Amino acid sequence: MTDLRSQLQGLWLPLVTPFRDGELDQASLRRLAGHYAAGPVDGLILAATSGEGMTLGMADLERVVAVVRDGIADSGRPLPVCLGLSGAGTSKIQDALDETADWPIDGYLIASPYYTRPSQRGLLQHFTALADHAAWPIVLYNIPYRTAVNLDNETLLRLAEHRNIVGLKDCGADRARSIDLLRQRPKGFRVLTGEDAHYYEALSDGADGAILLSAHIDTAGFAAVLTQLREGNRDAALARWESLSELTSLLFAEPSPAPAKYWLARTGLIARADVRLPMLEVSPELAARLDAEIARRTAGSSCAA
Repeated sequence: MTDLRSQLQGLWLPLVTPFRDGELDQASLRRLAGHYAAGPVDGLILAATSGEGMTLGMADLERVVAVVRDGIADSGRPLPVCLGLSGAGTSKIQDALDETADWPIDGYLIASPYYTRPSQRGLLQHFTALADHAAWPIVLYNIPYRTAVNLDNETLLRLAEHRNIVGLKDCGADRARSIDLLRQRPKGFRVLTGEDAHYYEALSDGADGAILLSAHIDTAGFAAVLTQLREGNRDAALARWESLSELTSLLFAEPSPAPAKYWLARTGLIARADVRLPMLEVSPELAARLDAEIARRTAGSSCAA
């Protein structure tokens, strides 16, 4: 385990959860973890939105963490891991924090309560109670178009002062609000964008990094955008981003993570593209588009070689 506050930057991957016939595909999951741990990613998020965490029971979650840790060990490169948790009731999430307190993780990614739509005062008390209770540091997850409630900057800035709240996955989809938060946040509080389509602009605005589903596919390309911006080479970063932006659109053309899973299965990183209901596998129309892009990229790689 690592110091999450210092590690929460750069390119993080919200790892998909492979299934086979409705069950966790442990062999594919271990292969995935080892593959990405050996590449240019700075951390993994498990069982969040991209990992279909809402469909996973506690036994599944524990097995996912254990298998991913084995895969990381195979790579020989230490990598921090955060576990995604969500729910509508504070006490239920506290129970999950208790149950996972001795698991080999480095922290939690916790979304705002869904459906209940609490006030800002309620959100403040909710996350404060969780942070007081948690054995590991917490990264807040603000994604109002899924939870129907938005963490205002005033609330976020108060939560950012808590010693056990170390950062934010920002999916607020409001660039001006994000820039204001980056300007006012306390020292050491990390902000990573979770909006794949806004990756370049978020980094340009001062975000510390990103948590991107699309980075499952061209991990090196997404990492290069970040590296080039850090080195001050904005033209190269923008050119690289423009070559990636259409990929992000394709991977979100239907509900995620089905398109990414299809791509990973077609390229052999996972055995099957299975998802759990209420998610469905990609339509034949999108499958054809994905196949065409895979073929195009494969041909390009062959020509480059």
